[in-house]
Amino acid sequence: MRFLARRGFRSLLTLWAVISLVFVATRVTGDPTLWLLPDDAGPEERQSLRDYLGLNRPLIEQYVIYFGSILQGDFGNSFKERRPVLDMFLERIGATLRLSGLSFLLAVALGLPIGILAALLRNSPLDRGLMLLTFMGQALPNYVLGIIGILVFSLLLRWLPSGGMASWQAYLMPVITLGTASSASIARLTRSSMLDVLNMDYIRTAKAKGLRFPGIILKHALRNGFIAVLTVLGLQVGTLLAGSVIVETVFAWPGMGRLIVSAVQSRDFPVVQFSVFMVAATVVLANTVVDLLYGLLDPRIRLR
Repeated sequence: MRFLARRGFRSLLTLWAVISLVFVATRVTGDPTLWLLPDDAGPEERQSLRDYLGLNRPLIEQYVIYFGSILQGDFGNSFKERRPVLDMFLERIGATLRLSGLSFLLAVALGLPIGILAALLRNSPLDRGLMLLTFMGQALPNYVLGIIGILVFSLLLRWLPSGGMASWQAYLMPVITLGTASSASIARLTRSSMLDVLNMDYIRTAKAKGLRFPGIILKHALRNGFIAVLTVLGLQVGTLLAGSVIVETVFAWPGMGRLIVSAVQSRDFPVVQFSVFMVAATVVLANTVVDLLYGLLDPRIRLR
């Protein structure tokens, strides 16, 4: 209970810091009325819109009002669409969760076996080849991989749609594009963690006792090696959510990523603030779950 209370306090403190930093960052980006009104709008129109949006109040007063509204579950209305930000979020979050969730499953399904296989066959040609592929997967930006996929599989071969989510084929390129870098990171850390475990004394003892190698891997190496991998799995949640902004833009995916890009371009402060808050909350929750799983996998780790 003490661990949960301490962890909960740190999580709330982190979210408060994120809320505050994003609030200040949005206010220094310029006057949103320059993007919300046509170019020929006069000073009186812009002043009237600033009054309506509450942007003429002192910054500290704006912050107090905004933070108080959050505590009441009110995240404000979009400057651009003039409707609740929460409603806009609920309309699009399903598409983003499907994209990020499938990409996460793909990353785990590819990364763990590749990392384990590379560790078992260390310094072999296959190990070197797999590590080269993972290096390329980490080095290649999402948008470059996405553009290459569209050029080859959509425009040249005409096998897959270039955007949208109308069919299951439309999921293939966005999911692979988003999951590639994460699978590479998971594979490299899994290999490193497995190599560390395989060099431990208790693994040598198990071999000396005559235990079969598959049993040693399944009962001892995998469980202990997976503890370090949990850390990168928690981090990949934030990586995938951040990467979805780029991937959704490239593939015209109707999720939160495209909404965030549009909100940043139009200086739609409430949408930007809420989007960053939700990403931060998701990452904090994922890391909390990882901390709890540490204790389940290794009883020596005390939750104090």
